[in-house]
Amino acid sequence: MSVRVRIAPSPTGMLHVGNARSAVFNWLFARHHGGTFIVRVDDTDIARSDEQYVTQMMEAMRWLGLDWDEGVGVGGPHGTYRQSERFDRYREVAEQLIADGAAYRCFCTPEELDDRRQAAQAAGRPPGYDGACRTLGSEQVNTRISAGESFLVRLAIPRPGVTEFFDLVRDDMRFDHDVIDDFVILRSDGTPTYHLASTVDDVDYEITHVARGEDLLSSTPRHILLTQAMGAEPVIYAHLPLLFGPDGKKLSKRHGDTSMDAYMKAGYLPEAMFNYMSLLGWSYDPEVTIYSPEQAIEKFDLADVSKNPAVFDTKKLEWMSGEYMRELAPHDFVARSLPFIEVNRKLSDDERRRFEVIAPLIQERVKVLPEVVEMSEWLFVDDVSFDEASWDKVMKPEAGPVLDDAIIRLEGLTEWSTEAIEGVMRQMLEDLELNPRKGFQPLRVAVTGSMISPPLFESMEVLGQPATVARLRRALARFV
Repeated sequence: MSVRVRIAPSPTGMLHVGNARSAVFNWLFARHHGGTFIVRVDDTDIARSDEQYVTQMMEAMRWLGLDWDEGVGVGGPHGTYRQSERFDRYREVAEQLIADGAAYRCFCTPEELDDRRQAAQAAGRPPGYDGACRTLGSEQVNTRISAGESFLVRLAIPRPGVTEFFDLVRDDMRFDHDVIDDFVILRSDGTPTYHLASTVDDVDYEITHVARGEDLLSSTPRHILLTQAMGAEPVIYAHLPLLFGPDGKKLSKRHGDTSMDAYMKAGYLPEAMFNYMSLLGWSYDPEVTIYSPEQAIEKFDLADVSKNPAVFDTKKLEWMSGEYMRELAPHDFVARSLPFIEVNRKLSDDERRRFEVIAPLIQERVKVLPEVVEMSEWLFVDDVSFDEASWDKVMKPEAGPVLDDAIIRLEGLTEWSTEAIEGVMRQMLEDLELNPRKGFQPLRVAVTGSMISPPLFESMEVLGQPATVARLRRALARFV
């Protein structure tokens, strides 16, 4: 059997990290087995669907390094892979299911359904649909249709009955049909429900495995019953563990950003995000955390996915992004940093040269790309802005004489190099009997505007002698 898997987000919002994790797992499974990875768009909710979300979804997946063999944006033997263009197919299946006796038309009004639901709850019975229209004869149905009555279509659940299946993650599953009502597959306006559209697509696209979030587990018996009613063989399911926040609660906006777009804009490295996503419910090796996509492909199997919830922790993601940051080639680090640095204006050739010199020192200290901006913006301004918290912490009265002495010594340097600067500055500490914290931190704030910056002497060299001395003078002037 050739593996065919899919990811099918709804374009009613930005791609969620949960959907992205599912995409990563499906992609890994397909690549491990030499199978086919499909991306389709579940856009049956036409009113809420937006093309910008389709574009963002594809951008986010490509940013993660995922490619797909069939689907939206790349085509394939099944058209556009958009559900909104397959409504005729879904209606055709619904009509066939009615003809086969596997589904039926329901004429119950919303008011009638609500009254019966309340009565069932009051009597202690399950509040699901009671099957009132299931026994209508063809003559009654035709008469009511001719009279213009509105109807929807429900699947006739076999009763009594049980649906059993083996889940690659959760093992043997069993659902008694007593807890499954005759659910709607086609609405009164002729549009399909999620259950019908998703199942028909899985059958038509010859999907072999469905790996999706555990929150959809309760839908699975419905999809299996629909598949069987269509005369097809059910797919193999794998329900992935839910994503929780560090507080042990289901991941939501209270834990911070949950869209992939936010993490792209926040400057996390995509290699780190892919690596981290693949760890959310699966382990490459208990002793190995950092690994390549190729290594993950070699070992990945849905059967090895954990049943337990996975914790999405941005602190761990930041750490991992920092690890990947330090592995970038210097020219690659510069290339990825520049779009964040040049948001407002392009750097001049001289500014870019200075950044390239200092970039390796910044690279060792950052976890996400916006931090590069914070640690380098002092290079590209005439008058540095002082971080007031840094100023208040180190610019005590005794810092004034340090600045004054440093100006005199640095102005007298005939060779402006890191080594020469460090030599005179360390001699200054010895002469003034100061430790490095009291002697160098005021200089760092004066030159870069913050206590957090690249190494001091290298920063001075790159900035240049005139600009360095000018910044020390400006800082000293604040003491007057």
